[in-house]
Amino acid sequence: MACMPHLQWDVFCRVVDNFGDIGVCWRLAADLAARGERVQLWVDDARALVWMAPGGAAGVELHAWPEAEDETRPIGDVVIEAFGCELPPAVLVRIAEAPRQPVWINLEYLSAEGYVERSHRLRSPQMHGPARGMSKWFFYPGFTAATGGLLREPGLMAQHEAFDRAAWLAAQHVVPRPGEQLASLFCYRVPSAEALLGCLGQQPALLLVPGTAPPLPELPASVRVQPLPYLTQPDFDRLLWACDLNFVRGEDSLVRALWAGKPFVWQIYPQDDGVHDAKLQAFLERFAASADIRAAWHGWNDLQAPSAVGPDRASWQAQCLNWRQDLLNQTDLAGQLLSFVSESL
Repeated sequence: MACMPHLQWDVFCRVVDNFGDIGVCWRLAADLAARGERVQLWVDDARALVWMAPGGAAGVELHAWPEAEDETRPIGDVVIEAFGCELPPAVLVRIAEAPRQPVWINLEYLSAEGYVERSHRLRSPQMHGPARGMSKWFFYPGFTAATGGLLREPGLMAQHEAFDRAAWLAAQHVVPRPGEQLASLFCYRVPSAEALLGCLGQQPALLLVPGTAPPLPELPASVRVQPLPYLTQPDFDRLLWACDLNFVRGEDSLVRALWAGKPFVWQIYPQDDGVHDAKLQAFLERFAASADIRAAWHGWNDLQAPSAVGPDRASWQAQCLNWRQDLLNQTDLAGQLLSFVSESL
């Protein structure tokens, strides 16, 4: 079968809160471009890219959100509407008027819940508005072969294997003391000193905190804190590789913690209606997390009183490596999108 020619992708992203939306969209755009695709990333707030991706990426053009009705750039072969961001009317008109309808994809949020497998790749006919009569497709990232997979750049694991931990830490001016574990702390907030110390296992620790630190409770002398600047996405990955334990939050850093293969605690984005509880439980069920990992995660997410004793570190490490291997057996998100588009054109 002949190779599909490289295509033009238009990725649209609105930054709702924190850095997750733009973080995911930039990784996707850069991954597609590294595979030879041409990508235009349209975003309403690109400030975080100053530190996430200061050098940009070959093959990715960055554009401000197209508010003007006179925007005349031709629409690409593929349109990605990230996280239900709702395309501007002018873009919908360009989709409707394109000589060949682009493959229009609504890239959804990541979840381990059962509806993801049922909804992945479903068609969504447009009944109203400028694009009436057109169709877009739901595309769900996920953790099983029946979903769209996770972002994972080709060669990521080879980079992980070749990683020089000591050299990277020295470049960041991080000098652990003998017997001190390294833990990254990237969270919305620290629920309590008890929750933090329980996860750390009461061991001496150096907490590495990238970006703006949340307010920290009073900690014992055995726990030191070292702020780090906001890190580029590659350096954030290396921070997770360098640490013995990682506290991560949201969607993008969850996936990077999974690839790191180190013990980690996920702080899910809290929602007023409590749906984050169900999402967290779905993840823990999907990976058959042990009772002590569940207890640590529940305490960190304010779903139960924190435990004073964290998970056994050796079994926790083994479980995280098993999770990673399970996911490495699946096709990554960009690869699945490329396959889906080739089938649809």
